[in-house]
Amino acid sequence: MTQVPIRPRIRASELDFLAEVLAHIEAHLFEALSVARLAEVAGFSHWHFSRAFTARFGESAMGYVRGRRLDAAAFRLASAVPPTLIELAFDCGFESQEAFSRAFRRRFGRPPGQFKTCTPRLDLQETKMTDARPRVERLPELLRREAFTVAGPRAVFDDENKHGIPALWPRLVKCLPLAGQVDGRSYGVCWMADKGQGSINYLAGVEVTGEAALPPGFERVTVPANAYAVFRLHLDGTALHPQVQAAMPIVWGSGLNEAGLKVVQAPDFELYPEDFYPNVKGAYFDICVPVEA
Repeated sequence: MTQVPIRPRIRASELDFLAEVLAHIEAHLFEALSVARLAEVAGFSHWHFSRAFTARFGESAMGYVRGRRLDAAAFRLASAVPPTLIELAFDCGFESQEAFSRAFRRRFGRPPGQFKTCTPRLDLQETKMTDARPRVERLPELLRREAFTVAGPRAVFDDENKHGIPALWPRLVKCLPLAGQVDGRSYGVCWMADKGQGSINYLAGVEVTGEAALPPGFERVTVPANAYAVFRLHLDGTALHPQVQAAMPIVWGSGLNEAGLKVVQAPDFELYPEDFYPNVKGAYFDICVPVEA
């Protein structure tokens, strides 16, 4: 396969412990890649790797791989003798030309059939990182919790629909309190859905006991007993999402590394205190990561 002369979208200063993974992706771009294989290269568990990659680069590992394959497709379309679209689709790992064309349009703003009739610019924009400077504090003591159950609406998210996560919270709030609810705190529980593609389950819920009936579309998930590293995100009263986005690389990158903590393959969760108001300066919530005690 011809080497693609397009610079990666990641700045050199952001590479650090994931540099080997990026190099492996470039060297094996059109081979069978998966989250499991890339996690092996990084030396992380599947879940730790998936969360760390997404936190650092703003997209999942397999989303990044698909993007780089589409970059290669664009380069080949701009060549003197471009390949057929179906050939490109299969080379890039898509099951059909239609799926390839939809993904290509999302990335470049035009379908591949139009792209090859013009002289495209193949300069790729660097990944934009938010300018927010979150105040993230790692609490000195590990949080140790026995198994507990959280109930609420759940959905599977990937790069295509991850912006829908906030929509789960209004569904939860309008049904509170739930039968058997323990207290006023709420939880955003994350665990892996597909190791190959890196999609995640996210459940917005509250802790419950017992087996009382839940509202339609609600589920229970049991979070196993674990020790947790707790990272407290102090909010500044501005929009919540940019602050959370800026905090994730700190938590899943430098925060865990500097503390010398090893992540356990188990759900992690956001813990919101009772009467949490994200737009109030001084509000906070905790990001709890399961680690070896």
